[in-house]
Amino acid sequence: MIVRARAPLRLGLAGGGTDVSPFSDEHGGCVMNVTIDKYAYATIDASPSGRVEFHAVDAGQSGQWDAGAAVEGSAGATQLMAGVYNRICRDYLGDRYPGLRVRTSSDAPPGSGLGSSSTMVVALVTAFAEYFGLPLGEYEVAHLAFVIERQDLALTGGKQDQYAAAFGGFNFMEFYAADRVIVNPLRIKDWVWTELESSLVLYFTGVSRSSAAIIDEQAKNAREGRSDSLQAMFQLKDEAVQMKEAVLLGDIKRFARVMQAGWEAKKRMANSISNPMIDELEALAFRNGAHAAKVSGAGGGGFMMFVCDPVERVNLVRALADAGGQVLDAHFSSSGACSWKVN
Repeated sequence: MIVRARAPLRLGLAGGGTDVSPFSDEHGGCVMNVTIDKYAYATIDASPSGRVEFHAVDAGQSGQWDAGAAVEGSAGATQLMAGVYNRICRDYLGDRYPGLRVRTSSDAPPGSGLGSSSTMVVALVTAFAEYFGLPLGEYEVAHLAFVIERQDLALTGGKQDQYAAAFGGFNFMEFYAADRVIVNPLRIKDWVWTELESSLVLYFTGVSRSSAAIIDEQAKNAREGRSDSLQAMFQLKDEAVQMKEAVLLGDIKRFARVMQAGWEAKKRMANSISNPMIDELEALAFRNGAHAAKVSGAGGGGFMMFVCDPVERVNLVRALADAGGQVLDAHFSSSGACSWKVN
């Protein structure tokens, strides 16, 4: 039996960073995001060698371990596979560690700002749940992915990526203490959906970055109660609510204003969120028709989003392409993580 799964990547529209502890635990966080038709993929079948095999196909990394025990010493792109395998075998298979072959790939590189690492963990959890017949719903998949990534593997980050990948579509999310999360799926009118797609330009800067250092700085500022950083986080939380209203009402001009205000606030949360390259791209975009700009994810690089009038889209795309990066052709996705069997 072969099992496959995929989970969608996400765009952070507003509130990103307020889902990170300790701010979310102490003050509650709010995030507005949407998934796109770019995915993380996972395939599981019985190992031909009888061992445990991990293959990160796109990264060109592989590893093999003896079956019958937890996988130790995995690093790099196979680390996420080991984390999911060990947790599933321990909690759901009664410490049984079968010989499996796990293969993964992603439409976006790590450090893209599209939640690629967390989305991969969700795809893996979904694949394992399908393979072993585990009754896990969206909340359970997202929470398990969060626990594996943040606790088992001690990878720094927030909570929104796992829930976005599990649920899919436009979601307004609330984050509270004790890992309590409320996902509010939004019903978006067709014309609003299409107008937003036509107005958004997604651009890869060509520079992937580690989000851990940025998020660590942000969390440190929150713990120390730095007033400028905390005020920025409260503003981001409020703007997630405003973004939800703008999307539901189809107010694209307000959508752009909120996105830009959110980006200006986010830059005050940590020094490394922006840099001269990002500032130059933002200025270039505004000279060529953009009304708003922001970095998707923690900041520092990866993908940038721009909002423009659809009639100005061609000019903006040409200017950004000339800057040396890559404009990504992407559309919104209404579906979350899914899995299927191949006979």
